[in-house]
Amino acid sequence: MSTAPTRPVFLLGCPRSGTTLLQLMLHAHPRIALPPENRFVLPAYERRLSFGDLGRSAGRAALAEWITARRETRFDELGLDAHTVAARITDGPPTLGSALAVTLRAYAERHGKSRWGDKRPAYALYVPEILRLFPDAQFVHLVRDGRDCVASLLGMPWWHAGLHEAVATWSQVMDTTRRHARRLGPDSWYELRYEDLLTDPEPVLRGLCAYLGEEYDPAMTAPHRLADLAVPARKTWHRHTRDAPDAARAGTWRRRLTPDQVRLCEAAFGDRLARAGYEPSGAVPPDPAELLRYRRVSALRRAAHARRRLRDRWTRLREPGPVAALPAGV
Repeated sequence: MSTAPTRPVFLLGCPRSGTTLLQLMLHAHPRIALPPENRFVLPAYERRLSFGDLGRSAGRAALAEWITARRETRFDELGLDAHTVAARITDGPPTLGSALAVTLRAYAERHGKSRWGDKRPAYALYVPEILRLFPDAQFVHLVRDGRDCVASLLGMPWWHAGLHEAVATWSQVMDTTRRHARRLGPDSWYELRYEDLLTDPEPVLRGLCAYLGEEYDPAMTAPHRLADLAVPARKTWHRHTRDAPDAARAGTWRRRLTPDQVRLCEAAFGDRLARAGYEPSGAVPPDPAELLRYRRVSALRRAAHARRRLRDRWTRLREPGPVAALPAGV
């Protein structure tokens, strides 16, 4: 078991990889709470200079109001009292990580849990930023067959970027997380597959609990019992979370993707599929023009990511103080 059983847990993966299912499984554990996806952790980090010096109570008060009083942060979906949380942030430790931890810890306390964390697929591309905020974080990376992720993304009402962007998204997440896994090692990074969670969840969850330093609890295999409490009703695309895990959800790309779409997926990331344990179908190569379009989209995504990292380095030079969360009680 881990010697640090209160480390925050961050769940990430490609969009539509099943992270909401695993969020509910972890939330079913008697010691762990993972809230619905928020929009304050990464946005607060990116605009951290606007709050001023968090060593001053005025700066912490401004941050607290930004988190608790704006619909865009989705704080209202946590079921917390805004005034109480804002006061705790204002009176709390003088770092951004500590302020964010106050909010996430309050959610855990609301559910009678001692361990907190967060889930958002986008964290897969922001691991260095999460580590700056929470240096002792433990990461859980959920992997799903890239063809299923692409098929699911194309069916989402909020996905308007098209096929090539969906293919490039899975490829980028797999490449980025592979680097983090090598760098962080088994004490801070754990990877599991969505399909294994569906077909035989207990041994998979036992392995995950061992990594987290927690005892396995059988309630984790019945996440659908918590869906009404932990998944906002507006997220109609998560309707399957209200059903028991079903192995039939794996491999639906075979009926959801066209032959041309399968060809592009396997040409673009077939090597990554095989490395993650998925068998390519052996589709013939796609139209060269489609593959070229994918490569352009992928290059643009990765260039944008590199520019963001450069901006972040520049912003770090102007930070008025440390951002890392301080130990509880400090």
